[in-house]
Amino acid sequence: MAQLLPFRALRPAPAVASRVASVPYDVVSTAEARALAREEPLSFLHVTRSEIDLPDAVSPYDASVYARAAANLRDLKAAAPLLTDEQPALYFYRQQMGAHVQTGLAGCFSVDEYERDLIRKHEKTRPDKEDDRTRHIIELRAQTGVVFLTYRASQVVDDVAARACTGEPLYDFTAADGIRHTVWPVAVPEVKALVEAFGKIPVLYIADGHHRAASAARARAAMREQGLPTTEADVFIAVAFPDTQIKILPYHRVVKDLNGHSPASLLAELRTRVAVEDRAPEQRSSDDVAMFLDGRWQTLALPEPPAGTPRADALAVAVLQREVLEPILGIGDPRTDKRIDFVGGIRGLGALEALVTSGQAAVAFALPPVTVGDLIAIADAGGIMPPKSTWFEPKLRDGLLVHQI
Repeated sequence: MAQLLPFRALRPAPAVASRVASVPYDVVSTAEARALAREEPLSFLHVTRSEIDLPDAVSPYDASVYARAAANLRDLKAAAPLLTDEQPALYFYRQQMGAHVQTGLAGCFSVDEYERDLIRKHEKTRPDKEDDRTRHIIELRAQTGVVFLTYRASQVVDDVAARACTGEPLYDFTAADGIRHTVWPVAVPEVKALVEAFGKIPVLYIADGHHRAASAARARAAMREQGLPTTEADVFIAVAFPDTQIKILPYHRVVKDLNGHSPASLLAELRTRVAVEDRAPEQRSSDDVAMFLDGRWQTLALPEPPAGTPRADALAVAVLQREVLEPILGIGDPRTDKRIDFVGGIRGLGALEALVTSGQAAVAFALPPVTVGDLIAIADAGGIMPPKSTWFEPKLRDGLLVHQI
């Protein structure tokens, strides 16, 4: 079963919701966060990336950063203002990006179920990133980052959403990036139906936010060690979307040098391992990789993995790593190698061309997107996807719904 719990959200007054809501803390650099929040004192980036309010020389992991985040949250509660629900509640959160619409249910979910793998993962997490958000949660006594979950769609949940989302929304605004965010509170009589419906869903899956979920579990453990009450820390805030609605974009690769090759010698060696064709990216098949090298696009038809290959190892991103990036370009571990960078699919192929043309990278690889079915199957098998395999868009906004612990 999936345990769903209503919670008393800390949230902005409706009139200022669009000013408070910010991009997730982990999709922008310090410099980008500073630029976004410079003219907006109510931006939630002052809470999630509070180093922007300190001198440039201060490390993002300095103790003063977490103290400043706690102070900024206290100040924002008064200045925005931020309100706390009188009674525990659930919310439907809809996002619209162009023609794509997805509607998720915002509530709290069980840390115990996360630790027992009833909330399944498909990525490894980095200890330094966990350390950062764990400390952030403990210092603020709040989970400010929302986990993005998915589940096999439930008709009962879909029906309640259809009713709830015809009423007057609590929030409804279009952000600067053109994505529309709409939030409705769930009527009290419908809450029980949703809790029961989720109780019949056997498994949830983390789509995006592995570090947020891991940090929530670590924060609870740390609070227990300190003898602090952990009732609210037994759960973490998330928005759960049906698998039929979410959109996964590809996560592309750019490599900074050709590992001693010229473009001609790289192509020659590539042809000993994969089929290389002069086809534009839009002409490739769904499993092929496009490569931008020496001013032009070509298509790599990757070899089929042997029968019985685990699904995670059969993904195009994994085959590219085995057949091209490691043996030819010398990228051993993409998690740590400084010669490789990753470009989210939302930026488009033009971003890859620009990086190579400008000399910031020597070659770019445009990958096909992973499917939702891949994600679920790999998580069910206990597998781990290659790093930077999925880019979820649109992103949930920070600051609209906060869980205080």
